[in-house]
Amino acid sequence: MGFHIITAIVVTSLVSFVALKKRSRRVEIDINQGEKQQEQDQEKLFVEMNQKDSKKISDQNYVPGIIKGKKYPAKNHNIRVKDILLSKKDNLKVTETAILIAGAEREPVKYCDRTKKFRQNQYFYYLTGVDIPGSALLFNFKDDKLTLFLPNIDYDDIMWSGKPMSLEEALKEYDVDEVLYYDDLKMKLDQLKDFTIFTTDNDNVHDDSIKARLTPSDSDFFFALDEARVIKDWYEIEIIRRACEISDNSHYAVMSALPIETNEMHIEAEFSYHSTRQGARTLGYDPVCCSGPACGTLHYITNDDDVDGKSSILIDAGAEWRGYTSDVTRCFPTSGKFTKEHREVYETVLDMQTQAMNCIKPGSSWDDLHLLAHKVLIKHFLKLGIFRKEFSEDEILKRRVSCAFYPHGLGHFIGIDVHDVAGNANYEDPDPMFRYLRIRRILKEGMVVTNEPGCYFNEYLLDEFLRKHPEKLEVVDEAILAKYMYVGGVRIEDDVVVTKHGHENLTKITSDPDEIEKIVSDGLSKGRSHFHVVV
Repeated sequence: MGFHIITAIVVTSLVSFVALKKRSRRVEIDINQGEKQQEQDQEKLFVEMNQKDSKKISDQNYVPGIIKGKKYPAKNHNIRVKDILLSKKDNLKVTETAILIAGAEREPVKYCDRTKKFRQNQYFYYLTGVDIPGSALLFNFKDDKLTLFLPNIDYDDIMWSGKPMSLEEALKEYDVDEVLYYDDLKMKLDQLKDFTIFTTDNDNVHDDSIKARLTPSDSDFFFALDEARVIKDWYEIEIIRRACEISDNSHYAVMSALPIETNEMHIEAEFSYHSTRQGARTLGYDPVCCSGPACGTLHYITNDDDVDGKSSILIDAGAEWRGYTSDVTRCFPTSGKFTKEHREVYETVLDMQTQAMNCIKPGSSWDDLHLLAHKVLIKHFLKLGIFRKEFSEDEILKRRVSCAFYPHGLGHFIGIDVHDVAGNANYEDPDPMFRYLRIRRILKEGMVVTNEPGCYFNEYLLDEFLRKHPEKLEVVDEAILAKYMYVGGVRIEDDVVVTKHGHENLTKITSDPDEIEKIVSDGLSKGRSHFHVVV
């Protein structure tokens, strides 16, 4: 009996033990499966997050779909120059005229083995879209044949720089009829006997026998080149549009990153960094990054003062993409909130720009738009008390008092050059209101201009344009003016294409003061740790 009881207890214990072990194993399996599933879920989430983030990371090779796979319209540009030149010189024979331009070469830096940053000849680029140093072009008016000459292969350089573009690759890449090496240029010219061959200059023509065939620096030829560049074709507009998109994002980045922008140089670095990440290898000009009173210097490029203690920032910077530049200026408060005076000046300039923008269309006189901007400034300054109310708007305009605060022009052409050609400026104009106006023309469809009124509080300008002229000085209440000096200045600049029935603003980064305050404040609230910066 006792033996049976012991046996039963042992068996029961073994059964319980096995059951417990199985249950424990099931729990262990469930736990392991749960952990594995959790790891898989985390990995999936990580991948999804990365995929989501990757959409926000710019693709430096991005090309807008509208021009992707299409060639820069070099042939059309040459034909446009040809037509303008023939209309200007009625004695030219179309069957015996050609263009030859030698592009820019790499320039050495003195006393070392380095070279300066390469910049293509603007006219050469307009006629080819080619950014290869040491190239040349030949365009024959007789058959509209465009020939590109690539530099001869330097086989010793291949070890250092890699293989250059081949003739076949260049023919596929560029809108040309023929691609040869530079050594073939002389042979091609020998086929053009009795031709008049125009060129810009002989700076990069190193063969005297070739120089002897060329007609450099002809004023009518330059007129044709410049006039052709005034009206942008659809392809050029799309390039500028992309340059503006890059600048929009870079300006937004600058406004958002004040916690790591304690010096004006940081502002420049932030803009350049974000432009480069988007595929803009260079900026279109030296950026203006200033704070406080320095905002009153029109083209301040020192960019090295501390931002601390200043209430205002002005950044004038534009990315360049595929040889064409943008030109954009934005102003914002360092605290995330405009001061009273800064806001008043900002709204003055915004009104100047808005009213001028509304008038941009074919047939409008740029002189009239510039004059309108001055009238708007005068109206605001009377309201603010900077101009004394005993003087009428017309009297203040007649005395040119506003030139002390808005000395430059409303804008300029933009394209391959930031201050593009053929604006017909008259820097000898005795009227100070128009002396620095870079466009003195009637607007036409296809022109691309900047709309950039400004208002500045600069001691030098006040001395030169105001205090030396009693009839102007008496218009200004200097006690009230003194309250605005710390602002330095405000400029708002957009890039605008003149369309058939009006205009299109290619610049999309906001200029609304409330929205700007929100962008800056949101950035400040995140603190330095939010931004990827090592030092």
